[in-house]
Amino acid sequence: MIPLAGACAPANACHETWFDGRREAIAYWAFAVYAAAFLIVGRGQDAVWAAWAVPAYGAAAVMASRVGRSSSVALMTASFAVGVPLLILLAQNQLASGMVVIERSASLVLKHGTPYLGAPHLSSWIAYNPYLPAMALFGLPSAAGVQGALGTPQVWLVLGTVAVVGAAFIVGMPHPVTKCESCRRELVRYTAFAVACPVLAVNLAVTTTDTPVIALMLLSLALSARPGRVVPSAVALGLACAMKPTAWLAVLVIGTMLRTRDGMKSALTFVGTALAVAVAVMLPAIIANPAAMVENAVLFPLGLTKHLTPADSLTPGDLLATAGPVGHAVAVTLLLAAGLGVAASLVWRPPTSTRAAAWRLAIGLALMFALGPAERFGYFIYPLGIAGWLLLTRETSVRARGRQIATPASG
Repeated sequence: MIPLAGACAPANACHETWFDGRREAIAYWAFAVYAAAFLIVGRGQDAVWAAWAVPAYGAAAVMASRVGRSSSVALMTASFAVGVPLLILLAQNQLASGMVVIERSASLVLKHGTPYLGAPHLSSWIAYNPYLPAMALFGLPSAAGVQGALGTPQVWLVLGTVAVVGAAFIVGMPHPVTKCESCRRELVRYTAFAVACPVLAVNLAVTTTDTPVIALMLLSLALSARPGRVVPSAVALGLACAMKPTAWLAVLVIGTMLRTRDGMKSALTFVGTALAVAVAVMLPAIIANPAAMVENAVLFPLGLTKHLTPADSLTPGDLLATAGPVGHAVAVTLLLAAGLGVAASLVWRPPTSTRAAAWRLAIGLALMFALGPAERFGYFIYPLGIAGWLLLTRETSVRARGRQIATPASG
């Protein structure tokens, strides 16, 4: 991980990174191949993204191999792999189904105090809102009458995600970014590269609802690496939990890590704060119409409602669920078994560091998404995003030695 703020010896150790220009160029070539495959098999908005991403990644690979570490290359790549296709889709007014749901849910919040329609009004799959109440925040500008780009949920989802991803990298910088020019350059480079990575890029360009959730989870993980940042880490994760249930497993994993590393008091503070934030955000909707919230945000995602989402995938759990009631029951059983398996691993061999907790979280989420009855390939943004963050923030041996030398003097 990028070392914590403080002095470093030798002086340049803090700014050493394994992610040099050569490795960055290799990554861009891999991204280009992925985007080319997307261009061949993708349709609609995905194809628009891929058409811009392929040349952006190719140009970035050539530039990175020649100029080495450069924030300008990453910024250029993010601009053409995310910004341009996003602007094109905004100009075409192509709202993904998730954005339609967010706009409607925000209007419902302002009128009725809940983002969910009641059972009598759930006449088709698009009438359901599978998100938790905090997701409606991104639709409030539109519901309040803001016109143009600033009134669209896509813009606020993208801006919010980029800002939170940047904050996650700020936490791990060796010095305050306001005082260190090298840290500022690396912050821009890492943030732009993360945004340009296909894991985030395609989801930002076509604007899915998973990007702000994974960004908040990464921020929570980054903050949890510092014993003094337990409460801010919990607040970030609590907000993510109030957006989507996909963040809930992180409460258990990070809480277990904190109990092992810092003691029971730290763990209870983290879990209690995260749950308090999540409940406080969701409480108005729970009070307004609890039955509607269960129908929309619990039963619909599990495939237990009259109307089902037309989206499908080839994950094992989804294939089982399409085999009838027995297959669906088996998929739900496997999902519960995966969850219990992750919980058992936390008891048997609890993680002792943030990086260990992040890997455990990524593995647990990958298992749950593979085995769940109504999961989508898009949900793998979570384990892939966590793995990518761990890779980007890996320390070099020189940097690690520099931090170890500095620790006694700074303590």
